[in-house]
Amino acid sequence: MTFTIATDRRLIRPTHRSHRFVLADIVAPSSRRGRTRPPVNLAFVVDRSGSMSGAKLRLAKQAVVEAIGRLHPDDRFAVVVYDERIELVVPTTKASLDARRDALDRLAEIEARGSTDLGGGWLRGCEQIALALSEDGVNRCLLLTDGLANQGITDRDELARHAGELRARGVTTSTFGLGEDFDEELLQSMAQAGGGHFYFIADAAAIRDHITSEVGETLDIVARDVTVEVTALEGVKVESLSAYPTRDRAGRTEIIIGDLTADEAASVVLRLRFPYGQIGDRAGAVLSIADRDGVLADESAALHWEYANDQANDVQERDLAVDRAVARVFAARARQEAVRLNRAGEFDASRKAIKSTARRVAEYAGGDAELRKVVEELEHEAVVMAAPMPEMARKMAFASTAYVLRSRSADGQAQKSSTTKP
Repeated sequence: MTFTIATDRRLIRPTHRSHRFVLADIVAPSSRRGRTRPPVNLAFVVDRSGSMSGAKLRLAKQAVVEAIGRLHPDDRFAVVVYDERIELVVPTTKASLDARRDALDRLAEIEARGSTDLGGGWLRGCEQIALALSEDGVNRCLLLTDGLANQGITDRDELARHAGELRARGVTTSTFGLGEDFDEELLQSMAQAGGGHFYFIADAAAIRDHITSEVGETLDIVARDVTVEVTALEGVKVESLSAYPTRDRAGRTEIIIGDLTADEAASVVLRLRFPYGQIGDRAGAVLSIADRDGVLADESAALHWEYANDQANDVQERDLAVDRAVARVFAARARQEAVRLNRAGEFDASRKAIKSTARRVAEYAGGDAELRKVVEELEHEAVVMAAPMPEMARKMAFASTAYVLRSRSADGQAQKSSTTKP
């Protein structure tokens, strides 16, 4: 396991509320150091509303059957389908050969119909997980939908709040949005609050790949409930720019990374805001990493900044790796905002959201090719965002940025490091 931190600059201004960025890079270990993998307790919750008819539902059922086939006999699973009514297809059960066969038979009878009580279906799946909650294992609900939550609980904030509460009780949530009619902001917020992952499935044929990939990651988890804790001097404000939930505890800020798979690489970009000070004074922060089971090495590292005059601040060296990471995060955040504005018909505001970020990155890009590429891409996208976009293009743009903000690959999967240290 490796845990490294860096800051973009080391000097801060005494008469301004300076802000500096911190990049924390994490690489999970290659294994659980001789321990067997934790048992998994899964619930597959599948939208069976009318829009899922045909290939969508058929492929979704096949993906669930294949995912169940990867489980060990001591693992557990449940299957729920929903339209405006909730049907418990398979109550939580051990993944025995007979249980898998029974699931196959029962799923074969499911057909599409009705509206979309997404909240009700998801909560029933979480309930099944809670009935056999594994303290030593991974408890996760996998929610697949191609539509909007139009029955039962429909409020985004309420569903995300429930996801956070369930996570605190040990039940995490991953979401899969299929096609162009689902609410990506809802599914991203549920996964983010729920400690799982959000996936965009552009084509029904990819359902299998995404669901089996998520189950594969669940089976490959080496560290549960990973957190990065930041302890800073009084008056220093800590903000996570990456899409990880945070919580403040007695002067400390915890960034909740969630579960990590073997060799997984994750990055967190933080912004620290400093109070006024005197030239020559120093401000500092200590970052540490931990997980529920103590699998990760108990590592911490410190950073220090010094108050200096404007001239010294203006000419100080910058850390290029941090600048690049910050640029990627700000570009992703701007794209998500631009997508929202474009959908609302606010095309000029959408364009400006992208352009302002492009100008901001250009101010410190210099001659760096990677930073210049970020600027060029943003400038091109500003033109695209200035006119109505096809809904599928909006979905793709939103998902790609969601992946960046959670250190995921271009297809939403965990990024792996080839340089993991023991």
